Amino acid sequence: MILFSPAKINIGLRILRRRPDGFHDLQSLMYAVGLCDILEIRVEAEGESALRFSQTGIPIPSGEGPNLVERAWKLFSDRHPLPPLSIHLHKQIPIGAGLGGGSSNASTCLLGLNRLANEAMPKEQLLAMAAELGSDCPFFVQGGAMMMEGRGEKLREIPFSISEFQLVLLFPDIHISTAEAYAGVKAAMPESHLEEVLRAAPKEWKGRVVNDFEASLFPAHPILREIKDGLYNCGAVYAAMSGSGSAIYGLFDQSPDLPGELEAFKVWEGPASLPNISS
Repeated sequence: MILFSPAKINIGLRILRRRPDGFHDLQSLMYAVGLCDILEIRVEAEGESALRFSQTGIPIPSGEGPNLVERAWKLFSDRHPLPPLSIHLHKQIPIGAGLGGGSSNASTCLLGLNRLANEAMPKEQLLAMAAELGSDCPFFVQGGAMMMEGRGEKLREIPFSISEFQLVLLFPDIHISTAEAYAGVKAAMPESHLEEVLRAAPKEWKGRVVNDFEASLFPAHPILREIKDGLYNCGAVYAAMSGSGSAIYGLFDQSPDLPGELEAFKVWEGPASLPNISS
């Protein structure tokens, strides 16, 4: 079984308030995109190890215990018997970019294992397991375009499409920790809900659909502002940072002719249509 594990972008990311539990209430549209990792799940002969995991492509940092795919397998196999498996991950989504690659891998693994188990787990149980693995993981069980609120656990599908645009993803290989991202944040309640603002045409989003992390991270990492401004200079209808960075994306009416300094950071370009995770 071959599955495509998609990245996501955040279209708008508002930090509304700090909660008593130390987390923040957020508001963002999460949108799955065509840049994908590839996950292959194979059933092995009886008597083989319960799980053999291998990985190619962008290296996953070692020394942090089981990766999210292995943790997803363990979570699922503790609840439902599985035959011996080999799982291979080919990684193409940059790590630490705000594109949700690790969360997507975990959730795509859960979906694949559930298919292998003849859909033994209802979606509600898959979502609960995904939430145990990370705050972005439930989104990747659902996919599509979803309004995210709370600390990330509240998801609501909304009618939304930007499929008529060309999407360009750039990553300057700057890794921003969660602590750094939130350190300079000033939480504030906006006058209107993000969903209302997104009803405007994308060409009207500039200055209105905002990622609140940009205000503190752009001065600390000037190259991020240079990339965003560069995308607008190349004709982007809209450009923003995804998540807490450092990936920057642009929406274009057609494929842009990027100058060399921006082309060097490009990791993916394609239609901004929703991907299909199945082979």
